[in-house]
Amino acid sequence: MATIDTVVFDLGGVLVDWNPDYLYKEIFPGEEERKWFLSNICTLDWNEEQDAGRTLKEGTEYLVRKYPEHEKYIRMYYDRWKEMLGGPIHETVEIFRHLKEKSKVRLYALTNWSAETFPIALELYEFLHWFDGRLVSGAEKIRKPSPDIYKLLIRRFDIDPSRAVYVDDNLRNVTPAKALGFYGIHFQSPGQFRQELEQLGVW
Repeated sequence: MATIDTVVFDLGGVLVDWNPDYLYKEIFPGEEERKWFLSNICTLDWNEEQDAGRTLKEGTEYLVRKYPEHEKYIRMYYDRWKEMLGGPIHETVEIFRHLKEKSKVRLYALTNWSAETFPIALELYEFLHWFDGRLVSGAEKIRKPSPDIYKLLIRRFDIDPSRAVYVDDNLRNVTPAKALGFYGIHFQSPGQFRQELEQLGVW
């Protein structure tokens, strides 16, 4: 295998803890009711349309028209979006810090994230400014797992996939990266991630 010179991070679930449960557990204390709402009304598939470039207003109004009886709780999703952030995943941030300070690899972010909410995270988390470059799906109006967003990443930052690692907590998003030649890591824990980096000689 070629020497690794680039590591590409997913953000949510790898470096940033984001979960709608953090907000809705206060709104729906009962787990069954909360799970039903997030599985049937404000679903992850619906949220990903905003990650793909649909505006928060468009996404919200679409659901309000479809489920007017849930309007109050639908509007809370983006009105109180900040409350879904659980903070940095500190152990992974420390891995990132080590790579930034001690290694010679280039560091990039490829994230499914709304262009309207990403600036909030940039204000909150200094480490998001450490990357050599970031590609945010909402700004590009295309999201993972479309192969096109990985190809855009490769072109924009002149990445050789055969010399690059891509890490993501969603296996669905690792698969297209591997198909394009990246060494894919399915993130399950900071310790597992670090171990795989060590095996690749990146650490």
